[in-house]
Amino acid sequence: MDFETRAIHDGQEPDPATGAVSVPIYQTSTYIQEGVGEHKGYVYSRSRNPTRVALEECLASLEGAEHGLAFSSGMGATTTIMQLVSPGQRVVCVNDVYGGTYRLFDKVLKGHGYGFEYVSVDDLNERPADVVPDGTRLVWLETPTNPLMNVVDVRAVAEAAHAAGAIVVCDATFTTPYLQRPLEQGADIVLHSTTKYLGGHSDVIGGFAATSDPELGERLRFLQNSLGAVPGPFDAWLVLRGVKTLAVRMRQHCENARRVAAFLAEHPAVELVRYPGLESHPQHAIARAQMDDFGGMISFDLAGSRDDAFAVLRSTKVWRLGESLGGVESLIEHPGLMTHASTADSPFPVPENLVRLSVGIESADDLIADLEQALAQVPAAVRASSG
Repeated sequence: MDFETRAIHDGQEPDPATGAVSVPIYQTSTYIQEGVGEHKGYVYSRSRNPTRVALEECLASLEGAEHGLAFSSGMGATTTIMQLVSPGQRVVCVNDVYGGTYRLFDKVLKGHGYGFEYVSVDDLNERPADVVPDGTRLVWLETPTNPLMNVVDVRAVAEAAHAAGAIVVCDATFTTPYLQRPLEQGADIVLHSTTKYLGGHSDVIGGFAATSDPELGERLRFLQNSLGAVPGPFDAWLVLRGVKTLAVRMRQHCENARRVAAFLAEHPAVELVRYPGLESHPQHAIARAQMDDFGGMISFDLAGSRDDAFAVLRSTKVWRLGESLGGVESLIEHPGLMTHASTADSPFPVPENLVRLSVGIESADDLIADLEQALAQVPAAVRASSG
């Protein structure tokens, strides 16, 4: 079956008791057993819950994975996956990584003896065998990266990583399985913050991981239960509801982002547009090869200072200032002081004039008009110098 059909039906058979077309919210912590060790597959909801199982089966199907695991947040999924690594083992991570991931790695796990090496996207793409040496336990990728929108060649990195004996994890939150399926490209585990596009309505926090490796699947299931970072049934239901419209929403996100990126690329107040769909993007060819479309996320370097960026952020009306992304509404933010503040003292802070856009599904004309009036806040002298 096609993606759209699986998103609506896989894992979501009508309720056998009532015929309800929507998966029920099984709001229960425990289940009555017929005898000691005799039950219907459910014992305690931290271990297994029917609403969560429906979500896990649906998302695993969309990823083409054998095993799917839902978590209480994207960071809950990340923390659980990192238990596959022991202190002292080497982790190679793309250096343009989500601020929350960097915070966990650098401010928490490093203090417990975990070893992290941060590698540029160019090095990962151009000489993966050199930057993933033998003995590496895990390679952590994002593509496109957050917030600089760099694209990693998953297949090339996976080949080098596997030759070195490493597990490859790919955070594909920006693309969703509708646009990119990293397991098909050689990754061992794919990760999502379901808070974002999969939920799609800015009303739930959640995470998800999938794999087709039976040993990894069994280990992650054990860790999911042992660590307990699981979503409640209502949160699982909200994500499952969002996934039903994922294909429709992603098509509109992509279409709007194309128009917004083209507008920004021609604007004199914009120094650089970071969007994989533009031919000027340095990894555009890789993006075309491994993505079905280019997504709804755009970053751009504003001509001028951080204060000029703040003036633009204060001036938008349709674009709302806020952290997070992937909802139906358009959001604008300053990564340096918001989502990626934790990288400020790192060797790779984000530019002070960087602005990140999560392009929603409103009218593209309205989104562009709002950006146009906001960018007018950039002084004319600055606009002229950038041109």
